[in-house]
Amino acid sequence: MRRIFGSYAYSDAPRMGCWWDETATRPDWPEARGDLRADVAVIGGGFTGLSAALHLAEAGADVALLDAEYPGWGASGRNGGFCCLGGAKLSAAQFARAYGPEQARDFHRAEVEAVHLVARLLDRLGINADTHSRGETQLAHNRRAMDRLRRAAEAEDGAVVTEPAGLAGEGMAGSFHGALTRPVGFGLNPRKYVLGLARAAAAAGARLYQKSPAQRIGKTGTTYRIALPQGDLQAGTVLLCTNGYSSEDVPGWLAGRYIPAQSTVLVTRPLTDAELAAQGWTSDQMAYDTRNLLHYFRLMPDRRFLFGMRGGLTSTPRAEAAARARTRADFEAMFPAWRGVESAHMWSGMVCLARNRVPFAGPVPGEPGLFAGLAYHGNGVAMGSYAGRLLADLAQGRAPDLPYPEPMRHPMRRFPLGRARRLLMPPLYAALALGDL
Repeated sequence: MRRIFGSYAYSDAPRMGCWWDETATRPDWPEARGDLRADVAVIGGGFTGLSAALHLAEAGADVALLDAEYPGWGASGRNGGFCCLGGAKLSAAQFARAYGPEQARDFHRAEVEAVHLVARLLDRLGINADTHSRGETQLAHNRRAMDRLRRAAEAEDGAVVTEPAGLAGEGMAGSFHGALTRPVGFGLNPRKYVLGLARAAAAAGARLYQKSPAQRIGKTGTTYRIALPQGDLQAGTVLLCTNGYSSEDVPGWLAGRYIPAQSTVLVTRPLTDAELAAQGWTSDQMAYDTRNLLHYFRLMPDRRFLFGMRGGLTSTPRAEAAARARTRADFEAMFPAWRGVESAHMWSGMVCLARNRVPFAGPVPGEPGLFAGLAYHGNGVAMGSYAGRLLADLAQGRAPDLPYPEPMRHPMRRFPLGRARRLLMPPLYAALALGDL
């Protein structure tokens, strides 16, 4: 495999200290060995791949899922646990300008349905994922941002504005300039959710393999052959569900069409009632701020506080240490009463960006039977699960019965600079940071 970050990014080191790993024990899945066959091969064992495998297996398909490490190892098992609206890195107004008002409405319907899909899966499969929060709250980091939130509320059904003076009464005190709460979404434990999906997919008949990286994809006639370290897997249909952990050559079509970017998360020890009162944050709402390089945070049911942020551009031991230090510094600046509260758990992982800033779920051009779903821009809990459901329908040759917006079907375009495209990120992040002032 050819990836655009160094080997450190794809090792266990960035996820060392992940709190979620202590909350649920994963199964020991087998490795793929020998000459294997399936109707559908799924590459990637995160939300997208497991959702696709589950829905395909429930429909009677013979499914084999391959993961280079193990299901839930990547972003799906180490994210912030925000099941919320999102997936595109475009505001509603930007989406409407780029694709038209009707397409913007269609995408919003898909966003809402994606959250509902996860809620239905949790209920139907009996997955206890420590859910909480009634929708999500966006907090203004300056007065201009609050003006934008007020304008947004006028166009959004069910959105509730909280003016600055009302934040303390909502248990969200801090140096914020007001808030907008949207009623759709909830927080969850992503490891419990992703392992629940894996158990359900296996119970439905899907074969799950760990330590089985897809090294190459070839084709003979109508059959794809996936080369593995200890054999190969042949299938008539292949789904690529690798998101920020994709490879430039599995298949070659992916080269240059995605950019991984780092996100870092910390989790504190459980906070006491006195500590919560001292900071004035007692809300169970999952929240994020209005910065371009945003912070996201939530008080979890066990009273630990989760805090994460975007911004890592490289992945080396030194860069990892710097990202963790920056995350801790921002946490202390935003929640100063908790400067003395330790955060023994801290880790990072890769989100995935597309050039048009919209998720992709659909057929790979010129490759019948090959489909891909990726690029959720840091909102993969809901949208990744949803893309997997769409891919399951497409793999069976039927039109999805859920909203399938036209922009999500557009073939992904290449970024400039090929494998050096990460060089685009520093000036972009610098511009975004200036926009946050």
